[in-house]
Amino acid sequence: MILRAFVAAFAATLVFSLPAHAQLKFGLGAPMTGEQATFGAQMKSGAELAIEDINANGGLLGEKVELTIGDDRADPKEGLLVANKFIGQDIRFLVGHLQSGVSIPASKEYADNGILTITPGATNPQLTDNGLWNSFRVCGRDDQQGAVAGNYIADNFKGKKIVVLHDRTPYGKGLADETLKAMKAKGMDAVFYDGINVQDKDFSAVVSRIKQEMPDYVYFGGLHTPAGLLVRQMREQGVLAHLISGDGIVTEEFAAIAGPGAEGTLMTFGPDPEKNPAAAKVIEKFKAKNLKPESYAIYTYAGYQLLAEGIKAANSTDAKKVAEVFHSGKTFDTVLGPLSFDKKGDLSKPNYVMYEWVKDASGKIVYRQKNLSAL
Repeated sequence: MILRAFVAAFAATLVFSLPAHAQLKFGLGAPMTGEQATFGAQMKSGAELAIEDINANGGLLGEKVELTIGDDRADPKEGLLVANKFIGQDIRFLVGHLQSGVSIPASKEYADNGILTITPGATNPQLTDNGLWNSFRVCGRDDQQGAVAGNYIADNFKGKKIVVLHDRTPYGKGLADETLKAMKAKGMDAVFYDGINVQDKDFSAVVSRIKQEMPDYVYFGGLHTPAGLLVRQMREQGVLAHLISGDGIVTEEFAAIAGPGAEGTLMTFGPDPEKNPAAAKVIEKFKAKNLKPESYAIYTYAGYQLLAEGIKAANSTDAKKVAEVFHSGKTFDTVLGPLSFDKKGDLSKPNYVMYEWVKDASGKIVYRQKNLSAL
C-alpha cells in the first residue's frame, strides 16, 4: 500500500511538472456550404494562415491556438446552431459571421456566454448599435458604405435614371436604403425601388419592369448570386443598364454568373489590400500556398490579428478584458493598416472606395479599384 501510494504521488508530481501544452480555442463562423460558400472558402484560407502565423510566433500567452470552424450556411438558424456549438466547446474568441442576418441574432448568444466576436463582413448598423459588449467589425457599416455609393451616384450620374433594388436581407435592404437616403439628400431619387427574394433564380418580372423604365443604372443591395443572375437576365431582355452594388459581390463568381454584362459594374468595398504595403508579406504567403488573397481572406486574417494583439495587450484570455482593450480606442497594426475601434465596436476610421469590373489583359472580367482614396 505504501509503495502504491508513493508511485501514485510520484506520477502526479511528474504530470504536473511537465510543460504546459494548453490549447486556446478560436472559432470561425462562416458559410462553408451553400450559395455563399465562395466567401466561406476565402474566410477559411485567411483563418488558417492567421492561426499558422500566430502559432509560428509562439502562440498567445504560452498557449498554442486551435481553430474550430462552424458552417452557418449563411442562414440565421444555422448560425444559432453554430453559436451553440462554440458555446459548448468553450470557445471564447470568434471571427464571424459574414452576413448581418446571421451575425445579429447570434451576437446575443455569444454575449450572454462570454464570447467576443469580430466580423469581417456584417455591415448592418444594428449589430453594433445593439450595445452588446462583445461585437466588433473590421468592415464598415451600411450607413457608411451607402453614403459613399449614394454620393457617388448623385455626383457622377446627375440626370440619369436609377433603379434601386435589394434582396430583402438585413444586409441588402440596409445597404440599398442607405444608398437611396444619400441620393435623396442630394436631390436624386430612384425611378422605382423594390425587393427581390435572395433564393429566387427567375427575375423576369422585375427585369420587365426595369425594361419599361429603361434606366441608366440599377443599384442592387445584395449578394453575388442574385446580382449575377439579375445582370444576365437584364442582358437577355435587352436591358443595357450597368449594375452598381456593394461588398456582397466581391468575388469573381459574380462575373462568372453575370457573363459579359458584368463589365462596367461598379461596387463599393474597402481599399484593395494588395495596394497596401502593410499586407505585402501576408499576401506573399497566400500566393506561396497557391491561395488567392481575396477580400474576405484578408479581412478574416485581420480579425485574428486583432484577437491576438488584443489578448497580448490585455495579458489575458478573458474575452471581456480583451473587449475593454478594444473599446479603449487602442490602435493595432494589421494587414489592413492601423485599426482601432470606437465605443460601439465599429472601426474608428472606416474607408470605402469604388471599384469597377473590367477586362484584364487575358479578357477575363475582374474588379479593379478606381482610385486610392474614399469617395
